[in-house]
Amino acid sequence: MTARVERDFELTIPPDGVWEFISDPGNRAGAISVVTDYTTDATDATRVTWHVELPIPLIRRTIAVETEDVTRRPPTYVKFVGRSKVMDVTGEHEIEDRNGGSRLTNTFVVDGKVPGVEKFFKHNLDGELENLRRELESAGADG
Repeated sequence: MTARVERDFELTIPPDGVWEFISDPGNRAGAISVVTDYTTDATDATRVTWHVELPIPLIRRTIAVETEDVTRRPPTYVKFVGRSKVMDVTGEHEIEDRNGGSRLTNTFVVDGKVPGVEKFFKHNLDGELENLRRELESAGADG
């Protein structure tokens, strides 16, 4: 089963500020509530391992999801994929200039390999994207 969500954010942050945040795999990982920790590859900053805890009965341990940016078109687009024994995830972020502000189009697809994963994400992907929006706006206000 697959869970998919696409959401647009209208932001007051200029496109270069959105790019600075969204192109950083650590920022993306830190905005996801079920990512308890993450580690960045020492030789390639576009590779990040998410340590994920899902509240699903069949999963009783932290899951390592190996993520990697597969497409980067600075300063407007980044796509990443993540793979694990429990799920695969694809995320895309596209930035458009909006009169000094930005529109950020986000697409996430989660393919569950274990029963319950897709149900969890179908119910929670909107909230995870809202977390991302709040983190981005907070970073924009700081910068």
